[in-house]
Amino acid sequence: MEFSPLLSGSILLALFLALVFQGIPIGVAFGVSGFLGIAWARGFDVALSMLGTIPYSWASSPMLIPMPLFIFMGFLAFHSGISKDLYEAAFKWFGRLPGGLAIATTIANAGFGAICGSAQAAAAAMSPIAYPEMNKRGYSKELSTGSLAAGGTLSFLIPPSIPFILYGVLAEVSIGKLFLAGILPGLLLCGLFSFSIYVKCKRNPVIGPPGPSYPFKEKLYSLKGVWGMLVLFLVVMGGLYLGVFSPSEAGSIGAFGAFVIGVVTGRLKLKGIVEAAKESARIVCFVMTIIIGAQIFNTYLGVSGFNRIFAEWVLSLPVSRYVILLLLIIVFILIGMFLDIAAILLLTIPTLAPIMRGLGFDLVWFGVFLILLQSLGFISPPIGLNAFIVQGVTKVPAEVVFRGSLPFVLGLIVMIVLIILFPQICLFLPNLMK
Repeated sequence: MEFSPLLSGSILLALFLALVFQGIPIGVAFGVSGFLGIAWARGFDVALSMLGTIPYSWASSPMLIPMPLFIFMGFLAFHSGISKDLYEAAFKWFGRLPGGLAIATTIANAGFGAICGSAQAAAAAMSPIAYPEMNKRGYSKELSTGSLAAGGTLSFLIPPSIPFILYGVLAEVSIGKLFLAGILPGLLLCGLFSFSIYVKCKRNPVIGPPGPSYPFKEKLYSLKGVWGMLVLFLVVMGGLYLGVFSPSEAGSIGAFGAFVIGVVTGRLKLKGIVEAAKESARIVCFVMTIIIGAQIFNTYLGVSGFNRIFAEWVLSLPVSRYVILLLLIIVFILIGMFLDIAAILLLTIPTLAPIMRGLGFDLVWFGVFLILLQSLGFISPPIGLNAFIVQGVTKVPAEVVFRGSLPFVLGLIVMIVLIILFPQICLFLPNLMK
């Protein structure tokens, strides 16, 4: 029985979603669906051959080398106590403002994002540090947990971002340019989050009372614990910007630099190094399982003709490209509520990248746009991953965390609108890259 590529692709996509909702790991669901699709389209022997070659080719891909290096860099920095240093420094500089502790949490998350690249890791690292302090000072649970969940998403934008690495590999876009493209939107989003906290607490000081003011000398002294990682970030990003080294070399320098700083300061012990290696390996294995499974699935979409036919159909629609962009916003917000960001990128980018290029959108800009959309899903019900990470650490009910995240959802929407209206927010720095 013959099916059109669009129909057969839709059937396999429905099978993938059914497996995911049954609790099957995402990577396995991708792999099973893709294997069955290839067997259907090209025969069982071809499917078995693909099953042998795809995992090896992607596991050994040099394009993915930056990912484990930057993940290891983030965990080395975490076990060196950088998250606590960032929070204490931000608290002494901004704690005296209405909602100052929540603002400090947001800024510390932005700083941690500069060495981490994972929203989940940022939320897990900052929650046990910031929440007890906010709770002790009488902050509302909604504001405390909402700022933690939303602040963690800044790690998606501020380099080195793991989703940017995946997107760059899949869309065949410079990872260095993507890193630079995320800096200004990430800083602006941090400012929007902080401003919304300030306004909310200014109107209702009970939910986020201001903290004590510290002398300028003490504020400067609080920066002593973060200068090393700040210099490391500037070296890594500056080297990429100037074209001195590649993303893989930047990851190597970042991981080695984090190790040296942690050892020299005496805060990174052997136990911390071992734990950083274990946690990095766990995350890398999880992501690689999804990557390999998704590539099996995407191979089916390619050999069946689904990607080509779907792209031709979308490009032939008699509508403005911004109508298509609006539809994408709706679709990505919906699937972002149910799937991990890595799964979404791996599922959609091989199909969407040629479509967006054909519509005249810059793929570097589109990468930032997609990451912002996925950040919405990370703090939105029913499966907002960051919200549940914060809930697990703080033991605050998930519905309270989601309520607290609502003002930050508005901030993300404003940021999405801004980069649509002013694409140079994303493209200014990449266009200067040598």
